[in-house]
Amino acid sequence: MKNLLHHTRISIPEKNRIELIAMLNKSLASVTDLYAQLKQAHWNVKGPTFIALHKLFDEVAERVEDQVDEVAERITSLGGTALGTLQEAVKNTELRPYPVNIFTATEHLEHLTHNMAILGELVRKNIKKSEEFGDMATNDLYIDIVRTLDKDLWFLEAQLQK
Repeated sequence: MKNLLHHTRISIPEKNRIELIAMLNKSLASVTDLYAQLKQAHWNVKGPTFIALHKLFDEVAERVEDQVDEVAERITSLGGTALGTLQEAVKNTELRPYPVNIFTATEHLEHLTHNMAILGELVRKNIKKSEEFGDMATNDLYIDIVRTLDKDLWFLEAQLQK
């Protein structure tokens, strides 16, 4: 990882930055994966609620795409290299693989809500870790991500409730 570090005058010790960058790159993989999964659902959902979910999945994907960018930019701000390729996302994601052979609203919603909950848990752990490293900017980034994830999870879970 050290060979992927770049000089910065940020006053966080290098050993802490290395840990933070690794944590953020793990998050980047999972957030990138969630974005791709939302687009998969957006393109392939079928059924009577198609138009509503097609739009909802796209709106949530746009917010997640913003999170991808924020995480990657925080990595580079800390002097790291954002590992944002699809190959890195596949290798490092914490999310459950998304089946490509599902089409109903319920199937998509169940998979997406499960993975959003996984990501929310990961982000909550990283809120604590970033505080331990004394990086309140990364901490704030994670707080913002989990706030948005929780709201979007609510939007998707509401579609499953009777």
